[in-house]
Amino acid sequence: MAPGPLRAAAGEGRRGERRHARAAGGSLSLDLRRRALLHSALLAAGVAPAWAQTGPAQGGQGPASQGQAAPATGGSAAGQPGREGPGLGEVARDHGLRYGAAVQAAMLERDASYARAYETECALLVPEYEGKWAALQPAEGKFDFRGLDALTGWARAKNKTVRGHALVWHNAMPDWLTAALAEGPDRARALLDAHIRTVLDHTRPTIREWDVVNEVVADPPGSDTPQSTPGDLRDSPWLRALGPDYIPLSLRLARAQDPTLRLVLNEYGVEEEAPHCLEKRRRLLDLVRSIRRAGAPLDAVGLQAHLQMDRPFNPASFTTFCRALAAEGLGVLITELDVRESWRVPDGYPARDQLVADRVRSFVDAALAGGVKTFLTWGLIDRYSWLVTDPGVKRADGLLHRGLPLDWEGNRKVYWQAMVDAFRSA
Repeated sequence: MAPGPLRAAAGEGRRGERRHARAAGGSLSLDLRRRALLHSALLAAGVAPAWAQTGPAQGGQGPASQGQAAPATGGSAAGQPGREGPGLGEVARDHGLRYGAAVQAAMLERDASYARAYETECALLVPEYEGKWAALQPAEGKFDFRGLDALTGWARAKNKTVRGHALVWHNAMPDWLTAALAEGPDRARALLDAHIRTVLDHTRPTIREWDVVNEVVADPPGSDTPQSTPGDLRDSPWLRALGPDYIPLSLRLARAQDPTLRLVLNEYGVEEEAPHCLEKRRRLLDLVRSIRRAGAPLDAVGLQAHLQMDRPFNPASFTTFCRALAAEGLGVLITELDVRESWRVPDGYPARDQLVADRVRSFVDAALAGGVKTFLTWGLIDRYSWLVTDPGVKRADGLLHRGLPLDWEGNRKVYWQAMVDAFRSA
């Protein structure tokens, strides 16, 4: 991030935003897996990857880009929350809750304003990339904990808690691992055991909760990425190598290595009321119940909550779903909250931000009613969100999603206030 506040020319409006979007996303066509592989190499060299530096050197999404005068301090527009006062983490804690966000270790080190925002707002941190397989074991048997250690060291100095993400996933897999899994179940089981043992042994003093398995349920027909092969589980290298038992096996290996670690299964696409979301809820509940019947350890389910404004949301229905998970003896967490705006949005940031804030308030209230006590957003500042960089979720019209609590310049939005109000009403 360039030093000092980022401002666009007054009156620039949507033309300026489209230009900034092109600048932010023009070189970001790498897919998730390649980004994760490259990220681990860059971390080792002490360099933040390009996608951690989204946005132009000049200009931004501040209020001046909508023809509004930007205040010297405080919110980004009239009616926005100011920068002063307790952060989301402190407000949540005062009401028996936890709030945090996904973070990039390299950015904490190299950007003081980024680090200051996380220090102010978050009590809980989760690594965006540094806990994934490609970052931790880019070559077989050669572990690299520098990025993750940097994050946990910063957290310890600032009195923050860190949760781990993600031990077993179908993405962020180095090429050697994909090839090795194809060699057969014995090889796959040995690699899984070695990775879980080594990572959990190293992080035992600093991380007491891990997403052990991530995104294992298949996307039904009608979803953004429907699975063409049959079955309720995602067709992944892990499933092909070990069959459905790789999920309870991963949980058992984690429990054996660290008996007091909180073990979480993390999933997305179940929050809203679209038919494919309801079907994925059924699949997730069936999976959780099968894990319980098998006697495998599982402490909580993480619901990612990458919300989409174009999908219907039914608060009562979502509350009921959270309670159904809790009835299985599990905690329920919101682990990656952000919001994709509708493909047609009103003019002006205030109107757009209010729509997003209203959805966030409705969602957080419903989750709280369902017994959720932990909320994390997938990032904190719009400028660094995957929503404005990833080709799969970027807006086609060139505008930039405003899906996180802080705007492009780090000002608190009405999204932030919606979360505060929900926490205080819990």
